[in-house]
Amino acid sequence: MAVHLLSNVRAVAGGRVIEDATIASEDGRILEVEEHRSYVGAIDGRGAFCLPGLVDSHCDAIEREVSPRPTVSFDLEFALRSLEAKFLAAGITTACHGVSFAGKGDRVDRLRSPDMAEALVGAIAARRVAGARLDHRVLFRLPARSTGSVDRAIGCLPAGQPSGCPALVSFEDHTPGQGQYRNLDMYKAAIPQEHPDRIGDLDAEIARRMTEAEAQLSTRNANLARVRELAGTGKARVLAHDLVDPDEVAEALRWGASVAEFPVTLAAARAARDRGMPVVLGAPNILLGGSHSGNASAEELIAAGCCTGLASDYAPPTLLASAFDLANRKVVDFPAAIRLITEGPAEAAGLSDRGRLDPGCAADLILVVPDGRWPRVVDVIASSARQADPWSRVVTGPLSGPPRSRAAVAVR
Repeated sequence: MAVHLLSNVRAVAGGRVIEDATIASEDGRILEVEEHRSYVGAIDGRGAFCLPGLVDSHCDAIEREVSPRPTVSFDLEFALRSLEAKFLAAGITTACHGVSFAGKGDRVDRLRSPDMAEALVGAIAARRVAGARLDHRVLFRLPARSTGSVDRAIGCLPAGQPSGCPALVSFEDHTPGQGQYRNLDMYKAAIPQEHPDRIGDLDAEIARRMTEAEAQLSTRNANLARVRELAGTGKARVLAHDLVDPDEVAEALRWGASVAEFPVTLAAARAARDRGMPVVLGAPNILLGGSHSGNASAEELIAAGCCTGLASDYAPPTLLASAFDLANRKVVDFPAAIRLITEGPAEAAGLSDRGRLDPGCAADLILVVPDGRWPRVVDVIASSARQADPWSRVVTGPLSGPPRSRAAVAVR
């Protein structure tokens, strides 16, 4: 059986940087990480940082990949292949695509509807079965006040991830005046950007949406009961979206939520951590210097120890960039920053076999070098568990320094 060796790397593992490391893997799983060891015939990492492949627990970028302009719609397989290349170039090897099942009672457009959601789930499942380098999974976004769409989403759950894995479900209520949109002034400023040609009186539009949401309270309660059932039977791992305060955290735990996703206040994030819940925040929040919706600063929550993982939300390159930025500015140390984009989001997604350079974990490896202010991914080595090629590599740029030896595969 072939053992694959990667030498001369700075491996980020066990809460530290292991200098001059060699990583051995077999059958898509890490065997060992050795310090100050090198082997003739090993692939030469040329001194780059070696990280576990990044895990993105929530990314909606597929929507804009399908429709980069209002009048454009690309073929779904083409859009997925295109986005896959962007994920890999960003060092992401496991991606949970946010697919919205918005339905009656929601602001529905062609990108967010049950019909589009079912089509996307099917395309993602087909791409995963085809043996893509990226591990494609679905994050089922269930709007709280949609009529009928939750049933359609439940029918799609088995296709969202490999067989035997619970579905990943985010229960979301984007009603104006609560959650992410509790700041009505910020919400009001964002409305014209949605459909500038169709919005008239903004105050009247907000009032209309709030009135509609109030009329759908019984629908929300029925949907919540379905989600509680999914969580209770182990069919889904549920993420509670946009929690505001400790009371909402306690309520989310009662209905089976396992993860606090994008809590909008420090109090909510702290309550979630006190109750043992993973807390996921948005990486764009780091690079923007705060929330674009006027909510909690991700950096503040990280500094307070109230965040366990980051998600790219809508911009895959922000994951790696945000981790290096946090470390460079000494908000947290480098290994802790890397944990926010590897082990942390893997935990949030319920994936115990990735996000770490530990024996038995998936051999999804990325090589990264500093490039001025921002890091650059120079090589992606995807797990052979998903590949026909025993060790499939995606080279995204030249490595720094001369090679120590010609790349080869060592055979035991």
